[in-house]
Amino acid sequence: MTSSKTFQPVLERIAEEIGRTPGRGRPADYIPALAARDPRAFGMAVAEPDGTVYGVGDWREPFSTQSITKVFTLALDLAREGDELWEHVGREPSGNPFNSLVQLEYESGIPRNPFINAGALVVTDRLQTRTGDAAAELLGFLRTESRNPDLDFDREVAASEDAHGDRNAALAHFMASYGNIDNPVPVLLDQYFRQCSVTASCADLALATGFLARHGVRADGSRLLSSSQAKQINAVMMTCGTYDAAGEFAYRVGLPGKSGVGGGIIAVVPGRCTLCVWSPGLDERGNSVAGVAALDRFTTLTGLSVF
Repeated sequence: MTSSKTFQPVLERIAEEIGRTPGRGRPADYIPALAARDPRAFGMAVAEPDGTVYGVGDWREPFSTQSITKVFTLALDLAREGDELWEHVGREPSGNPFNSLVQLEYESGIPRNPFINAGALVVTDRLQTRTGDAAAELLGFLRTESRNPDLDFDREVAASEDAHGDRNAALAHFMASYGNIDNPVPVLLDQYFRQCSVTASCADLALATGFLARHGVRADGSRLLSSSQAKQINAVMMTCGTYDAAGEFAYRVGLPGKSGVGGGIIAVVPGRCTLCVWSPGLDERGNSVAGVAALDRFTTLTGLSVF
């Protein structure tokens, strides 16, 4: 097993290997701002619990976080309402695409987990009820934990998602018909699309995820979550964090992780470090091809895995 002193050489070796790898997948094409990104771009960062950060490649290049933000809204809501949240969203893998409507009808409007779109809508809705501005609460948290006050929403991306948001609107209305949405659907969708439009770098996200490596403790030493709640989020990331490829991700990488269609993936080694990797080319399930490969190499080279 590696010591933290070897993170930088490991990252440089991974970047060199990834640079020689053909076939990087294709960027998400339904949002113009994402479709325009170079699929061969690559960045990777590792943050230690004390805030020390190592990086390689485009690790300070901002990108669209997309579904990665679902981890942070989940943490912010779980901190406020505790186990009551799990009465409204499940904790099981879906086995279906992230925007599927199929399971909601025969499961009475209760989404299978908080990382598919339906589940994330429920979590955002509940955070909106408790804060009055869920997206602003998320952004403030990310700015503080990443030590980057310049993080912001990308209005172009949010508008593009809104223009292509019929499936998310359908999910929200369907759950509202079962009484599982509190806020007006247009308000919820605006919050959700803003949430997904946050732009951040690998360095920002590796730092912002640090509370999950510190068992629920924020960068300033205050406690956001109990150690049990942090464990819960890591567990759901492991089983549900990479859409319907979570089993393959666990098999290859062996860490709790959460991906986004902007090409980013965050991952957690509890007690040791947090990672973020970014490369815009995606596989057919919406996960970064180079990102998964890089995390696979990281756990192989360092021996840092939960298994």
